[in-house]
Amino acid sequence: MTDAGGGRMRRPSWRDPRLGVGILLVVASVALGSWAVSRADATVEVYQADTALTPGDVVEVADLQVVQVRLDGVEGVYLVPGADLETAVITRTVGAGELVPLSSLGSQEQLELRPVQIAMSAAMQDLVTAGSRVELWVAMPDPTSPQGGLLAPELLVEDVEVRDVHADTSVFAGADSVQVQVLVHEDALPDLLAALAADGQVTIVPVLGGVG
Repeated sequence: MTDAGGGRMRRPSWRDPRLGVGILLVVASVALGSWAVSRADATVEVYQADTALTPGDVVEVADLQVVQVRLDGVEGVYLVPGADLETAVITRTVGAGELVPLSSLGSQEQLELRPVQIAMSAAMQDLVTAGSRVELWVAMPDPTSPQGGLLAPELLVEDVEVRDVHADTSVFAGADSVQVQVLVHEDALPDLLAALAADGQVTIVPVLGGVG
């Protein structure tokens, strides 16, 4: 005779290992979800450049603003509030609105760039701004020309960074002229200063797309 209760399913017991494994899976899933949510919400305060910062600029809190960013990849990479800025200067351009990487900071002694001021046509201001990359071309006076002519222009210094552009306030300046402060590597400085001293015509030529 067949046992009528033989085909019935038995209620799980607390000693059933499958039940224990299921409970552990549920607990682990809840814990993992909670950790993921808390991690996604974790942010840290980081400094962002309020305006473009170029090599040689002294880092001041007034030029920075605090923003909240996700924690991942920030620590040890970007400048955060509370960092020591007493002797810090910018060694490479940080654009306005960018987070300030620690790799862009250094000391004055580390800089091998020197600022030189050169006149430029005001019509070029849309192409030449702080952080732009430019070339410096020079046309030297032609010693054989009785009318003060110039020799053919030659490339004097390539890949130069612009530190600042401002109005030309000299009494001899016209309304169509601005002064551009370029950062020249110290190795190229003698040739540029010699060209300026010899009344060479130095022209700033923007490198299209060359923004530092």
